[in-house]
Amino acid sequence: MDVLQHRSARHTWGVRAAWLLLALVAALYCGWRFAGPSPLQTNLLALLPATEADPVAEKAVDALASALGDRTVFLVTSRDDAHAKAAAKQLGASLQKSGAFASVTAQLPPFDLSRIAALYMPYRFGLLTTADRDAISSASASSLQDTLAQRIYSPLRGGLATSLSDDPFGWLEHWLGNLPLATSNLEFEDGLLVSHQGNATSVLVVATLPGSAYETKTQHAVLTAVSQGESALKQAFPDVSVARTGAVFYAESARSASEREVHVIGIASLLGIALLMMWVFRSPRLLLLGFVSTALGILCALAVTLLVFDKLHLLTLVFGASLIGEAVDYSIQYFVVYLGAERDWDARRGARAVRPALAVALTTSLLGYAILTWVPFPALKQIACFAMAGIVTAFASVMWLLPALLPSPPRLSPRRLFVRAAQWLGVWHRAIGGRRAWFVAALLLAAAIPGWLRLTSDDDIHLLIQRDASLVAQEDKVRGAVGVDNSAQFFVVRGETPETVLQRAEALGVKLDALNSTPNKVGGYQSVAQFVPSARQQNEGRGLLAQHVFADPAALRATLLQAGFKDDVANAWIAAQTKPQAPLTVERWLAAPWSQPYRHLWLGQVDAASKAYAAVVIPQGVTPRNEPALMAAARAVPGVVFVDKAASVSKLFGAYRVDSGWWLGGALTLVLVLLIVRYAAQPAASHDARHAVSFLQRVRGGVEVTLPVLLAVGVTLAAFGYARVPLNLFNWLALMLVLGVGANYAVFLREGCLRADADLGAVWTGVLLSAATTLLSFGMLGMSAMPALKSFGATLALGIAVSVLLAPIGMPSESRRSA
Repeated sequence: MDVLQHRSARHTWGVRAAWLLLALVAALYCGWRFAGPSPLQTNLLALLPATEADPVAEKAVDALASALGDRTVFLVTSRDDAHAKAAAKQLGASLQKSGAFASVTAQLPPFDLSRIAALYMPYRFGLLTTADRDAISSASASSLQDTLAQRIYSPLRGGLATSLSDDPFGWLEHWLGNLPLATSNLEFEDGLLVSHQGNATSVLVVATLPGSAYETKTQHAVLTAVSQGESALKQAFPDVSVARTGAVFYAESARSASEREVHVIGIASLLGIALLMMWVFRSPRLLLLGFVSTALGILCALAVTLLVFDKLHLLTLVFGASLIGEAVDYSIQYFVVYLGAERDWDARRGARAVRPALAVALTTSLLGYAILTWVPFPALKQIACFAMAGIVTAFASVMWLLPALLPSPPRLSPRRLFVRAAQWLGVWHRAIGGRRAWFVAALLLAAAIPGWLRLTSDDDIHLLIQRDASLVAQEDKVRGAVGVDNSAQFFVVRGETPETVLQRAEALGVKLDALNSTPNKVGGYQSVAQFVPSARQQNEGRGLLAQHVFADPAALRATLLQAGFKDDVANAWIAAQTKPQAPLTVERWLAAPWSQPYRHLWLGQVDAASKAYAAVVIPQGVTPRNEPALMAAARAVPGVVFVDKAASVSKLFGAYRVDSGWWLGGALTLVLVLLIVRYAAQPAASHDARHAVSFLQRVRGGVEVTLPVLLAVGVTLAAFGYARVPLNLFNWLALMLVLGVGANYAVFLREGCLRADADLGAVWTGVLLSAATTLLSFGMLGMSAMPALKSFGATLALGIAVSVLLAPIGMPSESRRSA
């Protein structure tokens, strides 16, 4: 006996040590990950799937987000012109001094606009506007003289002016005037970019980040610097207001909101679950052990998720806080067996007794989460990974760790509570169980059908991603002052060579220009082809001049001399046209420092294997009215696609929402088969019965256990229909978890009936406590500020509540239990 006790003690301490080692490894790994660059993913785009059929288009989305994500813009506004300008200078100096930004631009350094003209001057004979091309094609000697005279004597000259000696007819000056440089309401005053709206003056301050906008360290530094700068500004200029926008502010707002929700949901769930468990079990020890099992599940889930995905999404973090309620279910079922056994307690035998119920419950839950991994949403895949790792760890800890921590029998047992629970269960089961179950099902079905007929859907992604209202208002103010619609819709133009890309961008530009003479006008747009015409177009321009202007050099020289040009100037200009000149290239344009604000228009080589090149064309005035025309324009040009990330995601949401209905039906079928197999393999039995029932009755057991969760799904859908709440993908995915989690309650009751020594009052108490803890945690998601999680939580809470109320339907009737 002493040897057996010694071996048992060694085994117990070995199990404890193994779990302690696992916890230390997981904790050290998580601590190491969070000690370095934050693994928390605050980029909302990272939560979304790849939606474009063309991978180049998807790369364009990422490239634009990266190019624009490191910029922050501040708009300093006052009714006093001098105050606005002085305040902008002070804010720029403060931000620069803080070290939180890589660069801050308030006052622009003196810029010689002639640098722009200088880039294009060598290529001037190939750069012609459409109007000049048409005029040159029908040019005569007299028309050339008129053009020359107008050029010489015109008193109005733009900022991008060219000299008469280099551009006698003004063709290059005309072309430079069409560059999309001044596409905003901003004016250059006193070295500042200024916008005047009514009697208010707004000054733009632009800053770039030293790192990613989604790094926590960068966010903290930027927020601190901005807060200090605005505070100092308010003291010096009380009449000045500052509006700001940039990815870093949205990322920080999302991160802060998620952290607040993690704290609220986590603390509220912990407190609620602790109070419930203390009220039922009256044992701080059981409460502590329950949270040990749960903590192990969440810690290992966090480590596994970071190991598999490297980053942790906001949705996963908030959802993880709600996993407490489900993970603690397994330990609750073990505790009710422990308390029901009283003095006749054997820890390992208790684990064996509860294993079938927990194994079936684990399988159904894993099935519900596994379906999430099939959906191409990175955040949902992470949530599924986190949840499966967490509940598997919690299950394993109940099977092996809790028996090692609970070797001695309980001192107290809530017998009175168990007796009352058994009485209530008996009454409730007689009301809805047995043959009455089909009447209850028919009644609920009749009540649900009108609700189903009222169901609607709304897959708009904007309804599922909540942005901070104050930041949106500030962004709108900045856009209104600048006058640029920074649309998320754009064209991606690709081709096998840069020349092909430029030619296709030009063809698209022709289509867009044509739309401006129709009700579907789009206004302006930005394209790399406006800065760098294709070699074909440049060569055509040179050919046009050679044919219609330089065909008779003597006559042209006479025209210039008659207008007052000196011999050497006329000769030099005519000679320059005859010199061989390679066309202007994108690489040459990119090398010019002033091209920096427009470099995101050129994506370059996006696929080395196929040597594919790409560029983007960004229209400014996209509306629901003209969007179909823009899509048609894209289809009319080879290699062009119109990208609307939000619309693409919404479309994908709708497609997967429809598919998820089929997935739910398939999952219900799998659960039904699983439960039929389970309860066909073992007949319902009494405390001493060995009587085998018919196969049909065994199959009936699986149907009875599945019926409560099936009805819960139907009632939940009907409730949304009656409430006129449109369904989205997250409602349907939550129904998957209603299936996976809600089926557990009927399973726990059924398994309790199969155990000869089970106290059904204790089992029912455990079921109600499990449901209450799950409702506390998942139900809290329904109060989340994130619309996606709110939809998720509300659906889960309603479905689980109905599941537990109908769970006694899955119990065999008293006659079959005593047969």
